Amino acid sequence: MTSPTPDSPARTGTPTVAVLGTGVMGAGMVRSLRRAGIVVRAWNRDPAKAQALTGTGAEACDSPADAARGADVLLTMVFDADAAVDVVRQAAPAAGTVWLQTTTVGVEGADRTVEVARELGLVLVDAPVLGTRKPAEEGALVVLASGPEEVRAGLEPVLEAIGARTLWLGEAGAGSRLKLVCNAWVLSLTAAVAQSVSLAEGLGVDPQHFLDAVRGGAADSPYAHAKGAQMIAGDFPVSFSLAGAAKDARLIRSALQASGVTDALTAAVLHAMDGAAAQLPDAAAVDMGAVVRGFRPA
Repeated sequence: MTSPTPDSPARTGTPTVAVLGTGVMGAGMVRSLRRAGIVVRAWNRDPAKAQALTGTGAEACDSPADAARGADVLLTMVFDADAAVDVVRQAAPAAGTVWLQTTTVGVEGADRTVEVARELGLVLVDAPVLGTRKPAEEGALVVLASGPEEVRAGLEPVLEAIGARTLWLGEAGAGSRLKLVCNAWVLSLTAAVAQSVSLAEGLGVDPQHFLDAVRGGAADSPYAHAKGAQMIAGDFPVSFSLAGAAKDARLIRSALQASGVTDALTAAVLHAMDGAAAQLPDAAAVDMGAVVRGFRPA
């Protein structure tokens, strides 16, 4: 996929993918790509995280430029738009390389990636994903892809490896906009579960009884049980970090304000997240289920 032309290598064979960012999500993607037999060159700011993936057959690289050298597809899964733009500039991939940008970057961030791709001569596919650690590990993410029609066929092996479904949404940037819509719901649901668990505790009710009461009903959600169990146990292994969720909440709030939609609900969710983060030594080291700390007395 060094060129979006009909005789591109990715159209006639399996592309080589450079994965920049092998944290919780990126590591899962690497494993899914390797199970599909795709050649992967991995890089992370913490070299140990890329090195840990060599058992899958992935090559650990010393720099973004090393990873990008000879790759058909450059996949970024980092913290935010600043990090995505920074690593792509460091990578300096060949003109015509497909940039599969999966980081949640928001509206302004997506616009920036469009400009950077144009500047560097890259073919941008804006493709944030729905899912956390387990779906990433299982190749079961939902990919919200947006970009040129002509690269879809060449990207199929990559997208099929990392995702259970891919939605193609139009021009680059549409994927990032839909991701904010989806995450607004996910973050609100998580905060709502946290509030109900905390209210149950405050009223002297077993919070497990809350989950049992809604089980199987119209308002039930597997997600509520997963996060609720974390909150009740007080154990928050990271699937989607509290720091990452708060970053996304800020992107959602900016999008709401820019589009003229009230940000009252997301502002309340963000207030709870910030309150929880203030009580913790490292908001990046706990799952967003730790937002429950923002509803409990300090």
